Amino acid sequence: MPKISVEIPQELLDDLDDHVGDDGKFVNRSDAIRSSIRKNLDILDEIDKRHDRLESDGE
Repeated sequence: MPKISVEIPQELLDDLDDHVGDDGKFVNRSDAIRSSIRKNLDILDEIDKRHDRLESDGE
């Protein structure tokens, strides 16, 4: 899996860390960020679908 580097404001990182670890929803920061990206892409796909901007996938 490729690795990337991003700059994240400390406030966002602190909020993210509240959801990571033994008592959190995510195992680690990478898991949380991947999940967030997937969710964001799903939202963007829904917006594109509502505006008829998605390419047909043969359906």
